Amino acid sequence: MSDTGNGAPEATPGVRLTAEEKAAKFAELAQRIRGMQPEDAAASAARAGAARAEASMAEAPESEPAVPAEQAAPPVPAPAAPAAPAAPSAPVLRPAEPSADVLQRTVAVLSAGGAPVELAAAAVAAFGDGAAERLREDPWAVLGLPGVRPEHADHFARGLLGASVGPDDPRRAQALVVWVLEQAALRGHSAQELSEVAAGLERLRMPEPAAAIEEALADGRVLPFQEELTGAEAHASAAGDGDEDEPPTRTLLALETLAMAEVSLAEKLLQLMASFVPGEDGGEQGGDEPSAESESESESESESESEPEGPAETAPVSPGPAAWEAAAEAAPSSSATALIRAVAGSALVLHTGGEAARAEPAALLAAATGLGLRAWAATWTDQGKASFAALGEAGSPVVTLAELLSGTAGPGRAADGTLALDLLIVLDAPLLDVELAATVLESLADGTRLVLSGDPGQLWSAGPGRFFADLLAAKVCPAVASRTPDFGPIGELVSGVGIGELQPVEAPDKEVVILTAKDGGEAVHRAVQLLTDSIPRALGIPAEQVVLLTPGHGGPAGTRALNAAAKARLNPGPGRFGGFDPGDRVVESPAPGVVRPARVVDGDAAGLHLEYPDGSRRTVPPAEAGRLRHGWALTVHQALGRRWPAAVVVVPEDAAPALSRQWVYTAFGRGERHLSVVHAAGPALVQAVAERPAQPRTTRLRAILAENAVEAD
Repeated sequence: MSDTGNGAPEATPGVRLTAEEKAAKFAELAQRIRGMQPEDAAASAARAGAARAEASMAEAPESEPAVPAEQAAPPVPAPAAPAAPAAPSAPVLRPAEPSADVLQRTVAVLSAGGAPVELAAAAVAAFGDGAAERLREDPWAVLGLPGVRPEHADHFARGLLGASVGPDDPRRAQALVVWVLEQAALRGHSAQELSEVAAGLERLRMPEPAAAIEEALADGRVLPFQEELTGAEAHASAAGDGDEDEPPTRTLLALETLAMAEVSLAEKLLQLMASFVPGEDGGEQGGDEPSAESESESESESESESEPEGPAETAPVSPGPAAWEAAAEAAPSSSATALIRAVAGSALVLHTGGEAARAEPAALLAAATGLGLRAWAATWTDQGKASFAALGEAGSPVVTLAELLSGTAGPGRAADGTLALDLLIVLDAPLLDVELAATVLESLADGTRLVLSGDPGQLWSAGPGRFFADLLAAKVCPAVASRTPDFGPIGELVSGVGIGELQPVEAPDKEVVILTAKDGGEAVHRAVQLLTDSIPRALGIPAEQVVLLTPGHGGPAGTRALNAAAKARLNPGPGRFGGFDPGDRVVESPAPGVVRPARVVDGDAAGLHLEYPDGSRRTVPPAEAGRLRHGWALTVHQALGRRWPAAVVVVPEDAAPALSRQWVYTAFGRGERHLSVVHAAGPALVQAVAERPAQPRTTRLRAILAENAVEAD
């Protein structure tokens, strides 16, 4: 058996389909999906999930069959250290350490297939104690482990199965369809069109992509959907098809987890709005003085009752329109007044604006607490929490989103497990992916008010979906656009980028400096010079308060190159503690979705000792050191939710494909007092701002909201 270009087993000669036959099969598959009822997909997934759970509980074989020995296949590479994710989440409980026997059996199977034994721990974490049996029964399951690509999984399967393996094996088909959708999720898509999934499978040498997709649909890990097109997409599709009898549609495929998250999210949003009852004037509500008669009755009841067994439940506070209007009129700005009025009458409100506009949700928080509501705000980062708290009074009820969901800070939980609050304000809302947004919504009791606030011009979540943008487009709730602009030359520059213009601005105190470089090497040199000398000397901002920002980790001016150059200038050393030295700036990801800047204090056999900006310290053990990166230079996604006194944005010559108006807008807004831009991208920077608003994402939330709203009517 020979290899194809990507390591896939060679297909049997004479059985490949022609382009016309493939097109016919996809048309037939799309037609079947079109005829499915909306609940069929979820029901199919539930049945398949139950079958998988039952199969996983089956008794494992007592002995392992013989393994074909084939050494020609290249080994699967060891997993690379994962990049720091950008969405906060609650701390995850660590699973119990696997037994030596489980690890030993898993190592044996991996070795038999030519895979590195370093994958054993990840396999056991993913598949449990039956990891060895799972990999032997389905070698392509290895594709779900970190660092493994389809060609590696094909070689592993061939090592275990020998000549019996074929490119159209149903297990391979299911695994590759899931992998294609997982790769799309890494690019922000919560769903993909059928044709795009098929194209991805063809690039992986799948003989019959339509059959592979059917296998994945039968397994239930992938769900199909049919959506009616609207707007420009509908006109383009109608013009191409020439069929005016039926509305134009598209066929989408989605991973079960993401599909269910978007469905749950839409349902909870609509439920939150449907269950909301605004307060009434003249009733029992916050801000109204109780009557003398009610006070007397209350005292009489208290005296007649025996000692209570526990604390009594507090009646919910429900201010009426008059109380809300008084709070709105007392607000410090017209935009804050508009926001308070919108929240008075709605369960769900969207608020948009830049950095200066955060004063408006701060005013809302103060007004709500003044009315007696249990109101809290949640920010994306600890720095965001500190800056938002500074806008209000001391002791403002504000936490990070991770603290809120984990329960380490915030209002706590009610008896039913929901958050014990009446109003939640989520700052940096564009950064919520669909799964995290669904988690937030599931934590809210019916009738809770929710305000989602953020800058729609900034980058979307690192995870799949475009939650905030889809909500704005769906127009299912009030949206308040701030009229408070970001001030100064940086604010003026960023505002121009937001409308597609990159124009020079007046900067008398050198708040904005734009430099050009001929290539990535010169860009690195200029950026490090700004970090270490020019900005501290000319502006008095120490290097510790300056950040270097760039599109990616690799390349001639990525974070690796910039961090290496910055370390050589600011803290040279041999990297004696796993590549780090005392004094190094680092960023740590202690839990999925948490990115924290720190400084290396020291290191020893116990690990690296880190100090954080708030003065707290933690030791990162050697096994977790892979979650650390040097932190003088960050990607813009790593910088989300944070700002620095000075920012140096580096745009190398190879960055053109990654540039968008969103990226430039977000990067330029990271500097509070000073922004330097060093770019070697030529006209690509201006073109990205003018012509590419954002990297496109395929999602379903907007369509689901529209469907559910029609059903509710």
